Amino acid sequence: MAKKLSKLVCVVGPTASGKTDLAIKLAEKINGEIVSADSRQIYREMNIGTAKPPPSAMIKIKHHLVSIKNPNENYSVDQYKKDAVKTIENIVRSGKLPILVGGTGLYISAIVNNLEIPEVIPNKQLRKKLEQQIKRHGLYYVYGKMTALDPETAYIIDPKNPRRVIRAYEIALATQKPLSEIRKKGQPLFDTLILGLNCREKLKTKIEKRTNLMIKKGLVKETKHLLKKYGPRAVPFDAIGYREMIDYLQGRTTLPEAIANINKNTWRFAKRQLTWFKKMPVIWVKKQSLAEAEKEIKRFLKN
Repeated sequence: MAKKLSKLVCVVGPTASGKTDLAIKLAEKINGEIVSADSRQIYREMNIGTAKPPPSAMIKIKHHLVSIKNPNENYSVDQYKKDAVKTIENIVRSGKLPILVGGTGLYISAIVNNLEIPEVIPNKQLRKKLEQQIKRHGLYYVYGKMTALDPETAYIIDPKNPRRVIRAYEIALATQKPLSEIRKKGQPLFDTLILGLNCREKLKTKIEKRTNLMIKKGLVKETKHLLKKYGPRAVPFDAIGYREMIDYLQGRTTLPEAIANINKNTWRFAKRQLTWFKKMPVIWVKKQSLAEAEKEIKRFLKN
């Protein structure tokens, strides 16, 4: 007889959709703990630009895999998978329901699909060559070369994030296969329900409101502090929000231009997130409805 898998609830959706707020409310209702699936919230001191939940919310409901690394430390998808699986198993043993929450599609997929992550050792010589090509011809030149090798991954990753473009190109060259083909699915680790928030018609407005709130909370000051402490080449500063603020702080744009770029790039990123999640067996919650989500979870837990 097959072993009964532990239950796992996922709450996914594009950035600024309200998934974190919904997950916190659900955790209160169903005795849950939250496991972050956000590739930027893992970093300490990066609070405003990553829209981390306020400390009061994280005290009220226990959050895991938030603020576990410094911005100058590397953290791979493989490391995330190991940490997340261990954390989820510990939550189950404590008698609570694990709720995996975030917008990093690869993190969600690594757990839900038990992905086998390819181990490709970074090629320093190739990276240096690609960085030189980016300086000479621009990022879209290398992005175009990567698209030719791996069209599907090129559609998903951020074309303005040099680190991700270089890494995808590096893997495609090393394996001679698209990244989408070499990430193999394993046997399920958990019995999973995936709830999704898709408020596309209101998302642009939500994004603009969130950007304005970040500015009011002190995103410029936070970025200035991080730049001084870690330098502009720290891995997480490729994230939307920080890179536009760095452009502003280094005199390449004005503040209004930086804010407009954050909104534009966040909207593009949100559309890529929706593309990723639509490939998963997501039950879409039409509105940010606690009652609707709670009903789906109760039905799932009975089976």
